[in-house]
Amino acid sequence: MATCLLAQQTLGLPRSAAAQSSQRAAPVPRAQRRARVSVLRGAALADAPQQSSEQQKYQRPDSTGRFGRFGGKYVPETLIPALAELEVAYKEATSDPAFQAELNAILKDYVGRETPLYYAERLSERFRREDGSMPQIYLKREDLNHTGAHKINNALGQALMCKRMGKSRIIAETGAGQHGVATATVCARLGLECIVYMGAKDMERQALNVFRMRLMGAEVRPVYMGTATLKDATSEAIRDWVTNVESTHYILGSAAGPHPYPMMVRDFQSVIGRETRAQCLDKWGGKPDILLACVGGGSNAMGLFHEFVDDEDVRLIGVEAGGEGVETNKHAATLTKGTPGVLHGSYSFLLQDSDGQVIDPHSISAGLDYPGIGPEHAFLKDVGRAEYFAVTDAEALEAFQRLSQLEGIIPALETSHALAFLEKLCPTLPDGTRVVLNCSGRGDKDVNTVIKALGMDVNSV
Repeated sequence: MATCLLAQQTLGLPRSAAAQSSQRAAPVPRAQRRARVSVLRGAALADAPQQSSEQQKYQRPDSTGRFGRFGGKYVPETLIPALAELEVAYKEATSDPAFQAELNAILKDYVGRETPLYYAERLSERFRREDGSMPQIYLKREDLNHTGAHKINNALGQALMCKRMGKSRIIAETGAGQHGVATATVCARLGLECIVYMGAKDMERQALNVFRMRLMGAEVRPVYMGTATLKDATSEAIRDWVTNVESTHYILGSAAGPHPYPMMVRDFQSVIGRETRAQCLDKWGGKPDILLACVGGGSNAMGLFHEFVDDEDVRLIGVEAGGEGVETNKHAATLTKGTPGVLHGSYSFLLQDSDGQVIDPHSISAGLDYPGIGPEHAFLKDVGRAEYFAVTDAEALEAFQRLSQLEGIIPALETSHALAFLEKLCPTLPDGTRVVLNCSGRGDKDVNTVIKALGMDVNSV
């Protein structure tokens, strides 16, 4: 299965800390290369830099881009200078008051931040017990951003950096289409060339977002290889970047990939958590008890979690795509069922077989249909700071309908996975527990998928 690892053409060999310099490694036979790129075991794992307990901080990776034993840079030599340039540009930009002022102004006036923290009264009432006790459920309304999801927070930050770096061509990958739409949007706003790679299967189930991207001037390139979903689109985007690295910036949409992307995407998304803290203080004078978010690659969850990782009295819960069940082979529950390995330039958990080959994921949600996870999520699981669970397609479909009927909010199918977990979580909570759920996107894009999944006739809806 050479579907998405790019073992020969894109990712290259796993690289130890010493090998993450510009030195070129000796050639390795293709079979050995394919196995080593997808999973590190035994002696190879020992080469991965280990942090002391004092160094294992939640807030930032170390100088090699590692969160504990996860993260790093596993990329071809071609990309090492580009990643180094990107890290320097990021640090310079984020320490420049003028850059921050421009970013904040566009987030406010164009994106529409801040997004509300909404008390979902009827959804909360659903979990009222006979003694009158119930949790209090709040929705962080990222669905109300311009373009309808959290993705624009990161796309805007990276696009502004691209202009600062003097690059005029942007590429991106997308699954559900939300990151692609966000990237096309900011490229139109800033006058940048935009090319979006999207799996052919995802283009079919997210046709509305494909049209939106093209309407804003983006070129959407279908990817037919592999399962024709997000992982394959990511692979093609990386191939493009390797070929055009001098003129092109790759706006990666998830808190995954090689360093500095996990850190950078997380930081651009962390506006979600910063706003949430301030809004909680304003509404009840304290912190939330639980933060809840869906997890695919991990950007919306890290955006919410990051502000609170040092507040150990706040539970962090991520919800993965359980597909047809985690005991089947049709799911995308990477942290629930995966094992450590290398995918798309980073060492983290992924779905793989005993030979280290990636297992094709499955989810009704295109945005969660990915076999990997960002390295910071892997680290948070590893140290026990965050909890991760999975819900099925069927449970997510029920939650999609439930929020629509109870609150008049049509959530994305990605968000619906987090909403579905409330059914298991809320009966266990003490009275008055405050749960903040990240409503990461709106569900307009998913209506046709839901109609089909429910076996309905669109003409009779």
